[in-house]
Amino acid sequence: MTTPPGGRPGTARDGAAPDEGRRPWVVGVSGASGTPYAASVLRGLLAAGLPVDLVVSRAARLTLLDETGIAWRDGDGAWPGALAEWLGTTLAGGGRPDRGLIAEQVARLVRVHGADNLAAGPSSGSYPTRGMIVVPASTASIAGIALGLSKDLLQRAADVTLKEGRRLLVVPREMPFTGATLRHLLALHDAGAVVAAASPGFYAGAADAQALVDFVAGRVLDAAGVPNTLFRRWAGQLGAARTDRPRPGTVDGTPHGWDGDDEAGAGAGTGQLLGGPKD
Repeated sequence: MTTPPGGRPGTARDGAAPDEGRRPWVVGVSGASGTPYAASVLRGLLAAGLPVDLVVSRAARLTLLDETGIAWRDGDGAWPGALAEWLGTTLAGGGRPDRGLIAEQVARLVRVHGADNLAAGPSSGSYPTRGMIVVPASTASIAGIALGLSKDLLQRAADVTLKEGRRLLVVPREMPFTGATLRHLLALHDAGAVVAAASPGFYAGAADAQALVDFVAGRVLDAAGVPNTLFRRWAGQLGAARTDRPRPGTVDGTPHGWDGDDEAGAGAGTGQLLGGPKD
């Protein structure tokens, strides 16, 4: 992997040419409440070994600060630590046992582009990507994408994804929906996007909020064609979630949301904590 000027392996300044053969997922984080959904999706992509180009909107910076206490900056020297902290912290505020692995994956696989940089790679259809996930998708970003406004890099990258016929997933969290938002979502559906609302299912036996978040993220990644083990899948057995309920913070015995209080759980299943495919 080449090292761009002024950067380090796995990173590039906005607008820099992609490494040969690198084809990332673009992840756009808008200003809607729901940064845990974005974190879980990002962990799943990294666990699958997939490169990511990340765009955090200006409004999302405020939401991230409010929901996590993390002050986001796009500069090369600022975002790697902030992203590793964000992805490596549980909903309860403790450190995840796979925090070190997450930091390694961030350094190797992630690039960050400023939301105001319309010269960045994802703004062009000739920049190779696998597709884009907007999570969470605010009503403003949904409207902007549906109308083709391209007012910032997040909207422009989504517009490019559609025009190039690549997979676009939008994950709205806000509810109830106005008529205007419903029409915008229908327009996105008709344009080829996948609308994957942040609506967790309860048949998987979720024992805490993290498991509900991971259920949504896992279904989003399913729609993107990304293998993951973020949630327990339906196997055709009624009542399984009641009779074989995982303990809090786990999916199939893997401590996804470990809060640091259970020493025995700290090392259990850490090879799969990011939610990637099982070995």
